[in-house]
Amino acid sequence: MFRSTTTFEMNFRVGRSVMAAARTARFTKRCVSGSTRGGGGGGGWWDHVKPAPKDPIVGVTEAFLADPAPNKINLGVGAYRDDDGKPVVLQCVRDAEAKIAGSDFLESISASVSSKLVEESLALAYGKDSNVIIREGRFAGVQTLSGTGACRLFAEFQKRCYPESRIYLSDPTWSNHHNIWRDANVPRRTFHYYHPDTKGLNFVALMNDIKNAPDSSFFLLHPCAHNPTGVDPTEEQWREISYQFKVKNHFPFFDMAYQGFASGDLDIDAKTLRIFLEDGHSVGCAQSFAKNMGLYGHRVGCLRQANILELCLYSEGVLCSNKKQAVAVKSQLQQIARAMYSSPPVHGLLLVSTILSNSDIKSVWVRELKVMASRIKKNRSALRDSLEKLGSPFNWEHITNQVGVFCFSGLTPDQVDQLAKEFHVYMTRDGRISMAGVTSGNVNYLANAIHQVTCCQEEPLNVCNTSF
Repeated sequence: MFRSTTTFEMNFRVGRSVMAAARTARFTKRCVSGSTRGGGGGGGWWDHVKPAPKDPIVGVTEAFLADPAPNKINLGVGAYRDDDGKPVVLQCVRDAEAKIAGSDFLESISASVSSKLVEESLALAYGKDSNVIIREGRFAGVQTLSGTGACRLFAEFQKRCYPESRIYLSDPTWSNHHNIWRDANVPRRTFHYYHPDTKGLNFVALMNDIKNAPDSSFFLLHPCAHNPTGVDPTEEQWREISYQFKVKNHFPFFDMAYQGFASGDLDIDAKTLRIFLEDGHSVGCAQSFAKNMGLYGHRVGCLRQANILELCLYSEGVLCSNKKQAVAVKSQLQQIARAMYSSPPVHGLLLVSTILSNSDIKSVWVRELKVMASRIKKNRSALRDSLEKLGSPFNWEHITNQVGVFCFSGLTPDQVDQLAKEFHVYMTRDGRISMAGVTSGNVNYLANAIHQVTCCQEEPLNVCNTSF
């Protein structure tokens, strides 16, 4: 039997419905009025936000992908490609993957956990002298989100410890270096590096800038395969640079993203770091395995700070002349990393660590690295030869004089735009060519395109529509 509803109950339910409707109306009003806050003039919260400028390298890839042309070339990506223009999974990576298969690596690791990767990276960079550094504990290193993460972590560390300092960047440098130190609120200055007439190193101007910079300045240096120019100082020039850094008490921070790609030899490409350590400098180093192991998507990198001498020059308290300093510096790096990305990826760490610690797999990697570097050198020779066979009146020796993944072609922004519009060839507007994107199949097409835009300014372009 159903119980009849009393008048009191009916009134109570009606009252409760009215109160609920009122609460809903007040909440809706708050949401609507709140959404206009910060915009001014009745706009939304984010109406005042303008689109950020496109990253020059990302913009190249986006333009390339949007081009429906069947024959197109992407020379913007600074990662290795095979002779078919495809990304490569190295055999050493496949071998390492097989080794770690079934490992319990899904559990995140803290950035504060001491990783074997740091010591292995140290050995790769500093060679036999790393044993002394490791034994005496005079280095502070943490795993980072590739080289970019290492640079950003150091920029934040620099700002925290030396809030009035600035960073000196080579002119030109990788465009993201400016973004990284800008967002860390570290003022940026540039020093001479590239000579546009010789398309080589402007060594005299570089040395003058080092001498004229305030004492104890921070400099970012590329130890090998300079990005974007492909222009590296000679060993003798590096020794002069190191000496002048010592005189001025400058701090060298190295961004080593392409170890092995300049010469094909890991030790030769690390020579710059070892020169600075031999001379008693405290150094910082961002090291990435994204390019030389083909692990771009895994974001594996390392930030280290070390000093090889037991009795070293005290570098304004920043780096490590003893174990106590190293512990303090590392704790600061860990604290910054904790707030930035907390825990780094573990799968990529295991891959790199396995490759570096397993002698058989490492020897496979060393051979593959030489093959990659050799192919890029052949690409340089093939492009130069093709341009010269076309009868170009210009000197293209810089293509083979420069080293590493990049060639600073000397092409103007207008010529680069022409290449994209007329020939579907894409590169950054500063004329940087990623030589890994040059293949035996497209090199003649590319040479013809460059010849057309550099030699035929007053004549209609002879656009080549043949396949490659």
